[in-house]
Amino acid sequence: MTGTDTATPVRLPGEVNVVNVGLPLFAEAITEQRRPVVQVDWRIPAGGDPDVVAALRRLYGKHAEKIDAANQEVLRRLDRGAPQMVAVRTARDVIPVLAEGRVILHCGPRIAVEDTVDPLRRSMRAAICAEGWASSPDEADALMRDGSVRLEPANAHGVVVPMATAMGPGTPVWAVELAEAGITTYAPIGQGPGDVAWFGRDTPGAIERLVLLREVVGPVLADAVAKHGPTDVMSLAAQAVAMGDDVHVRTQAATNLLLRNLLPMLVTGDHPRRGEAATFMSGNHLLFLTLAMAAARALAAWASEVENSSIVVGMARNGTEFAAWLAGPSSDWHLAPAPMVERALYHPGRSEADAAPDIGDSSVLELVGLGGAAAAGSPAVAQIVGGTMAAAAELTEQLHQVCVGNSTRFMIPVWGMRGSPVGVDVRKVVELGITPQVTTGILHNADGSGQVGAGVATAPVQAFVSALMALDAKLEAGN
Repeated sequence: MTGTDTATPVRLPGEVNVVNVGLPLFAEAITEQRRPVVQVDWRIPAGGDPDVVAALRRLYGKHAEKIDAANQEVLRRLDRGAPQMVAVRTARDVIPVLAEGRVILHCGPRIAVEDTVDPLRRSMRAAICAEGWASSPDEADALMRDGSVRLEPANAHGVVVPMATAMGPGTPVWAVELAEAGITTYAPIGQGPGDVAWFGRDTPGAIERLVLLREVVGPVLADAVAKHGPTDVMSLAAQAVAMGDDVHVRTQAATNLLLRNLLPMLVTGDHPRRGEAATFMSGNHLLFLTLAMAAARALAAWASEVENSSIVVGMARNGTEFAAWLAGPSSDWHLAPAPMVERALYHPGRSEADAAPDIGDSSVLELVGLGGAAAAGSPAVAQIVGGTMAAAAELTEQLHQVCVGNSTRFMIPVWGMRGSPVGVDVRKVVELGITPQVTTGILHNADGSGQVGAGVATAPVQAFVSALMALDAKLEAGN
């Protein structure tokens, strides 16, 4: 510096507008000083795990073209498939494993009887009693413990069951056909509210409800569906989404649409107890739930035939473990502990101390654009998560961040008439740490009193990390 040189003074700006990336503490400090700030929610991808980050680099890099092509086909199948409800049948007549003797299908991944949570164990007992294999829940329990009754995961046999459902060979089931794929899937006729086994009860009333479904409701519906002909399940679901259903915790509109379609056949039937069936169905606001689940399972099964996709096509919970799996005919189930249900609305006198972990196969709905994916338009979901539609929309917005596309049929009026997000990409899930959030009921964890509330279960990220690493290993081995 010469004697004539002078340093340019540093001039601080009079006003500061801030974009803060990462820790929100800094943004909060700026806000306290009443200056404009935008908080960017950023975190280290995959929690900074070097092996997982390396896998992400490959799956977004050299394998991306193959994966993205497969994902587009999976998205097309999930979004454009048109599953039809074609019949109501007795389970043993259409599900081969149930014709093999004393077999019970249960929700979620495979489980040993000694590992079952209380509500699922009770549901199993009720199903065994309803089949006539035992005269009491205690006797039913003994049959499971000594192996006289075999337990099988419903999903492994093209069946999906809600909440803590266990079902035997005599159960009436919806039969849903995806003709373009040659796929048929099944789900039990919903048991309705109250004293019921799917809520984790093994009382005489819960057992009687299963018998009523087998002897009365199933035959009445079977006759009506046969006379009506096939029903486009997702078309009804799309109408219901526009009417405020998420088609998971609320299926009121969808149920009404279904019963309207079947009404002429129901009233002209000749079953001597059709009045009892009508009374049951008029009080079962969740009747459409299991039908939607069977349709979603059909779409997922078709999507599962596509190799090399990073899209999640299966999620299921048994109250002990959570399972997720990707598209691909040989894709493994990836397990993690079943999460608790959060952001919950409990019945009076109940609290999180009463809650069992998340349970059921209904989370398949979130993967096809329903449930949490359609929460933005559902006042019922808003009530659960804080009482505002903005809070419900957060569930949909979060899922949107990890999906590859949007539904062309489930349009949400209050979400800018956009379609609900579809195609959960495991790469995005692991990168961002955002997993699907499932709108669901909550069952009592010990006393068999049934449902105690409803809320949102966040799928555990461990299962998705495992799925991502398996996909990376498979693609690397193929090189």
